[in-house]
Amino acid sequence: MADLFLKQANQYWKTRPGYPQQLFDFIASKTPCHDVVWDVGTGSGQAAVSLASIYKSVIGTDTSKNQIEFAPKLPNVRYECTSPNMSMSELEAKIGAESSVDLVTVAQALHWFDRDAFYNQVKWILKKPHGVFAAWCYTTPKIDDEFDHVFHKFYAESKPYWESQRGLVDDKYTTVKFPFDPLDGCDHTGPFEFETNQPMSLDAFLTYVRSWSAYQTAKDKGVELLSDGVIDEFRKAWKEDTNVEKSVTYPIYLRIGKAGDAVKPAI
Repeated sequence: MADLFLKQANQYWKTRPGYPQQLFDFIASKTPCHDVVWDVGTGSGQAAVSLASIYKSVIGTDTSKNQIEFAPKLPNVRYECTSPNMSMSELEAKIGAESSVDLVTVAQALHWFDRDAFYNQVKWILKKPHGVFAAWCYTTPKIDDEFDHVFHKFYAESKPYWESQRGLVDDKYTTVKFPFDPLDGCDHTGPFEFETNQPMSLDAFLTYVRSWSAYQTAKDKGVELLSDGVIDEFRKAWKEDTNVEKSVTYPIYLRIGKAGDAVKPAI
């Protein structure tokens, strides 16, 4: 996963959306203890910063040193660069012992993981039986009908350059395997829906597009997705001066569950 974002860590940090407080309040309300969180695929710390305001200690891990360099440094957040295929011994050394973590989170990254191996690690490290696992994704942004029409056409044309795992995001994580028990008071594990809003100029929005793994994949193959013609279409649909900020809405879809009483293989 790290290789997909290696060349655009700066764009990722500058333009990727944050997450709404309602999302973290909901997760916190379902977590009996607020001591230790493991934020996996932390990137440049978008989720870790918000988690740090609620939980005593946050461990943010990523396989990309470039991404972590842009993460905000807070006294109760520790960042670790981990191997792409982390062993159980590395997990214990860098994160903690068995049944030592209250919450494991993954923001906009679960689809990139070897989920069977990862789920077994999550079940091992979560406190039993009420340790919580929460993973969420955001789908394509929305601005207004005219701009969205142009953007959806562009997004469809970018599909050949996305990895197949991106389909799980397009499906709003409804089809991702999720071997965790529903939380107390819930009869399912989601997806629960939220949204985040971010003011962006057109230039900032195009920088967000350049942070896509698909954009870099296309570029490496000699294809410029944001050609002059495409940018011109976006400018016409934006209507305002390109420096004028508009509210960009990202729909968020959360899967959440608890460890349960026993460590079961993710089959």
